[in-house]
Amino acid sequence: MMKKSVPDFAKFEEISGVTFKNKELLRRAFTHRSYLNENRGMEASHNERLEFLGDAVLELLVTEYLFEKYPDSNEGDLTAYRASLVNAITLSEAAQKINVNDFLLLSKGEAKDTGKARQYILANTMEAIIGAIYLDQGYDLSKYFISKNLFHLIDKIVEDKSWIDAKSQFQEKAQEEESLTPQYKSLKEEGPDHDKRFTVGVYLGDRLVAEGEGMSKQEAEQVAARKALEFKKWL
Repeated sequence: MMKKSVPDFAKFEEISGVTFKNKELLRRAFTHRSYLNENRGMEASHNERLEFLGDAVLELLVTEYLFEKYPDSNEGDLTAYRASLVNAITLSEAAQKINVNDFLLLSKGEAKDTGKARQYILANTMEAIIGAIYLDQGYDLSKYFISKNLFHLIDKIVEDKSWIDAKSQFQEKAQEEESLTPQYKSLKEEGPDHDKRFTVGVYLGDRLVAEGEGMSKQEAEQVAARKALEFKKWL
């Protein structure tokens, strides 16, 4: 049986603009635990320790950036901005833009999964890459990589108000304006188990105010709440 060919990580170095001194660190950043479980005896490490380090580096650099960019924002808003910038959805989207998918070392089973599980793998790999860059090149190049791939996204996050916990805000406004507590109901589930799409409706009493779609019920509820806020002009 032919083994899966190892990706050409030099191509990722070209895409990312980061040339590694220690090429093994780069390979490790892309190595998922499942790949080693399927290739026992291989002398290699998976990326979970790098992910742990990268998560801390990412949080520090994003915090520093937001602190400087928004001098008049309070702690609560800055915390919400940061959470929106480093969550799995944002990180996985950033990872896709630099073709992280093309370099992942996964088991055959994980490689087939393109749904929510892949989203988390991409986000975790992005953190592992940051951890690898930090170990290999230090603080400044880590900052370069994060600024190039993530910092610019905050403008749209703030403009779209996607940093707001829409469910909490909609509940607060609904109780204040109409003395009603919103109810969320599942309207539809589509797709296979590993790649489901959920449609949820948010109701005030018997009235359907808005619908939202997402890769989880929680995500769909947030989308529905945000649409409801817009529809009611409560933003």
